[in-house]
Amino acid sequence: MSFFYSSIVKFEIEFFGHENIRSNHQKTIEITKESHLTPQGDCIVGVNATSSCADLPLELKNKLKNSNSKIKFTISVGDDEFILEGRGHPELILAHTKDIVIRKSDFICPRTLAIKCDKASDLLPRTMVSLLQNPKTKGTFTIDID
Repeated sequence: MSFFYSSIVKFEIEFFGHENIRSNHQKTIEITKESHLTPQGDCIVGVNATSSCADLPLELKNKLKNSNSKIKFTISVGDDEFILEGRGHPELILAHTKDIVIRKSDFICPRTLAIKCDKASDLLPRTMVSLLQNPKTKGTFTIDID
């Protein structure tokens, strides 16, 4: 008899669009539980998210705090998907109660979910950004860690 144990941790966060979504920041991507968004929030791709850094399960946080963790993020809107990859780090705080930010840099604060990501919000397909400018558009932010 054999057993297969998957070491992959997967977590999905739902969010919604907003008329002020610009998604043109060159270093970060953010989703927030906040419902309000000003045009200055140019890295934000979704509001009214179901989770923030503080809400993540402990098992996921532990994997995120491993510098060997390779993290795949998928942003899904309708039939469109945007995939990017980042790294974990032992100093991640993962305590912010409103936001999740993934970064190309190695900057860490309570909002940081991953660092050294290969893409930022400026590379989100413009068709997806257009869809996300409708507050009724629903999206999913999926975190996969192996």
